[in-house]
Amino acid sequence: MGFIPTASQTDETYLKEAKQELVDLGIKQKHITTIQLDHQILYKEITSCDALYVCGGNTFYLLAKARESGFIAVAHQFVQSGKVYVGVSAGSILAGPDISIALQGDENDIGISDFTGLDLTNIVVWPHYTKKEEAVVAEYKKKLKFPVVPLTDQQALVIDGDTKKLIE
Repeated sequence: MGFIPTASQTDETYLKEAKQELVDLGIKQKHITTIQLDHQILYKEITSCDALYVCGGNTFYLLAKARESGFIAVAHQFVQSGKVYVGVSAGSILAGPDISIALQGDENDIGISDFTGLDLTNIVVWPHYTKKEEAVVAEYKKKLKFPVVPLTDQQALVIDGDTKKLIE
């Protein structure tokens, strides 16, 4: 599994917890390869991975690094080859066509004005959803031209081609 911690670079505790969650799920530590988006990413760097686990953190920083490193094209090639993209928090927002919902929780310190995401799916995920955000989510559902799917911390959305399944 390719482990991409880029959006959480400064939070070592979070990174350790995220890796430990993978180990707790039965993935052996030796099968977790950390991939930094700090250089030009080539597809051959991730071909041995069956899945990419893209961590949470600052969505704008993650998008900037994905663009700078060429990760966007590599992620498309990876998914088109039948492999799995797992996005957590910022990583799930990044997978969609538009990351502007991240303005609700992340600082756009980088000053990104083009909010186009990886576009691996036409769905915009709203992670960490709570009932108190219902009105804000409704506004984004009206504003965006893509479906917005709010997910609580106890939910996941599995997308396989045209099939979408909510897991609780």
